[in-house]
Amino acid sequence: MKPQYKEIEAKFDKSIEALKRNFNDIRANKANPSILDRVTVDYYGVPTPINQMASISVQEARILVIQPYDATTLKNMEKAIQASNIGINPQNDGRALRLIFPPITEERR
Repeated sequence: MKPQYKEIEAKFDKSIEALKRNFNDIRANKANPSILDRVTVDYYGVPTPINQMASISVQEARILVIQPYDATTLKNMEKAIQASNIGINPQNDGRALRLIFPPITEERR
């Protein structure tokens, strides 16, 4: 019986980890860098996570700033974020991307 418990426990742990990842995608009233964990950018033919290509910081409570290490990837990052369906359009200032999270409406809650 014990091997069956270990197998069930492993499946349970995987389910809990998947639930935690899904909770990270929930948009609250403040900016959360983990919302970009699933966004990948085509970098020299290799899909690369955005957090490996740029520094991501919270400038204000509702603004994420993405500063790429390589400035030539800025356009590709912008396109990847728009295609990722997170519901926020990035603002490109030529050196960094800004994601401004809108206030949560009653309907969104």
